[in-house]
Amino acid sequence: MVIKNNAEFGVELALAVPYAFWLHEQGELETVITSKGMHPFYYFCDDVREEFNYRTIDNAAAGLDELPNNWIHHNALGVFGKGYGDLTIEEQEQVNGVLDYSKWKCPPYKEKYNTIQFDRPTVFVTNIYNHPNKQDKRHYHHFTIEALYEIFNSLSEKGYDIIYKRDRNQSKEITFDQNEMQQVANHHDLSAHVEGYGIMTDTELVSHYDNVYLFEDMIKNSDVGYNETQMRLLASCDKYISVCGGSAILSSLFGGTTIIYVTQGKELRPGYFKESGYFHQLSKAEILPVFDPVDDIISRGQHDISKILSLIEERF
Repeated sequence: MVIKNNAEFGVELALAVPYAFWLHEQGELETVITSKGMHPFYYFCDDVREEFNYRTIDNAAAGLDELPNNWIHHNALGVFGKGYGDLTIEEQEQVNGVLDYSKWKCPPYKEKYNTIQFDRPTVFVTNIYNHPNKQDKRHYHHFTIEALYEIFNSLSEKGYDIIYKRDRNQSKEITFDQNEMQQVANHHDLSAHVEGYGIMTDTELVSHYDNVYLFEDMIKNSDVGYNETQMRLLASCDKYISVCGGSAILSSLFGGTTIIYVTQGKELRPGYFKESGYFHQLSKAEILPVFDPVDDIISRGQHDISKILSLIEERF
């Protein structure tokens, strides 16, 4: 069997990789044709070809229709035998975030890539590249500087080291979709006033902590490439905090506990993060969603991460 896929990063992780690994365990996987930089995710396949230099948000063009699950947010047909629109409200809630797992199994990434030993417990915090246009609701889908300040302080008080990542989508080792390429074209950085420090970016904020490390600094001298370095760092942590999206899916592949900040998208649907949902099934991680819808953020004029801080105190 040949798997050919160049879907969005998170979609590939949730739909293509588990099918490929299932085929591998059945002895049926021959070749994986994927995007540049994805070989470490298919380490179990002897013939991985990184042929795509772009990803597409067009599911059909990405090859998703050749997979058992071709839609990340549910597989109503596989679970109930009928389309999502034909389900009752109760059935829709049951299927939100749920896939058909009959040909779906995630690789043991933590076991494979846990090669780094940190001196102290370490939390991997992943932010999202911000959209510059305030008319675009995606502009609000991120951790603000003020939020990062509170998160870093809370984790520091509990004795954690922190790896902070907000990818600028500029690495030549990985492949981007149309939305990510648009963000690169409209380069924008996070900045805000922090009491006692003045106006600063997230990178400048990190420099004020002895225990917070920039992911981009940690990969500069790596000899195993961007994604394998990232996976080794993730596998060496047990706690993760991420904005919902591909980075949250990635964080959820390594067990442990993941706090996911959800501001938009179908992940806001009732029941999406239940135990039978794919986020839990990726690695049996403890998934702790924090909902803060964009419309609420806009109406009150600020993000609310109080629940994140409470979860850090209670679960970290």
